[in-house]
Amino acid sequence: MFEFVWWWMLLLLPLPWLVQRLFAVKQEEQAQAGLFIPFADDLRAITATQTSLRKHHKYGYLLWLAWLFLLVAAARPQWLGEPVELSRSGRDLMLAIDLSGSMQTQDFVLSGQQVDRLTATKAIASDFIARREGDRVGLILFGAQAYLQTPLTFDRKTVNQFLSEAVIGLAGKETAIGDAIGLAVKRLQHVKNAQDLVLILLTDGVNTAGALKPEEAVKLAKQIGLRIYTIGIGADRMAVRSFFGTQMVNPSADLDEAMLQNIADETGGQYFRAKDTQALQQIYALIDKLEPVARDSQTFRPVRALLVYPLAASFILLLLLLWLRKRG
Repeated sequence: MFEFVWWWMLLLLPLPWLVQRLFAVKQEEQAQAGLFIPFADDLRAITATQTSLRKHHKYGYLLWLAWLFLLVAAARPQWLGEPVELSRSGRDLMLAIDLSGSMQTQDFVLSGQQVDRLTATKAIASDFIARREGDRVGLILFGAQAYLQTPLTFDRKTVNQFLSEAVIGLAGKETAIGDAIGLAVKRLQHVKNAQDLVLILLTDGVNTAGALKPEEAVKLAKQIGLRIYTIGIGADRMAVRSFFGTQMVNPSADLDEAMLQNIADETGGQYFRAKDTQALQQIYALIDKLEPVARDSQTFRPVRALLVYPLAASFILLLLLLWLRKRG
């Protein structure tokens, strides 16, 4: 749709004619009065200019056309594009990813290749983050300590970038689950106008470090209405080669499922078990359904300013007029 922002500027179209009429009336009055005119030379110059304009009246339409284009530019013409719906769910969603030493266990398969748990988590979680249009997403990385890697933001690309740069052991080799929850509570408790506060905590172990116990962190989470979804990651069977041959072991023997289940139950979330890449994908897809993205929306219409075109046309017409007058 086309529109003028300052359409009333077009009302100035007859202004040059009114100014010319005003000068003509004043000159006539001064001539009839027969008084001494101190600026007679200036008036004669104006009269000469008007005589010259009358002489070149055949170019007058170019001058008026240039004035018209100038007013059109001053009226700020713009083109409004088709309405674009921007989803805003009002949800603040924090991801807490375990970077402890056990996350380097290669018991996942991604694109036909054996990969460690963190690599699989990055691949699946990045797709999940990209789908959370309308949510503010933050990222916490934890090991022996918990760190806020990305504060809550609508910039999902930045969150994915920081997630992709995370490496095992960056926050220490141990696992501070309680501190990770406590940090999420600290960052979310002062959020204003948030309709939902959600934490997705992914780990493959048991709480072995940190100043805050998981039970204490859960109490804090409940006070601010933080809903926690916990994901226990790691296969339950893995072939390991040794001097005595290939043996089947449980690489997730240290996973504290009871604790993760209790965290989810106490805060109104759910506990999920991800034994392989497919299960992890299904878990994030299920969380998408439990925490739907689009709830409220705003409409935005892209605006394209067009004033440069009439402004350029006015300038070109004035140059053309000067050239024609110089020639003849």
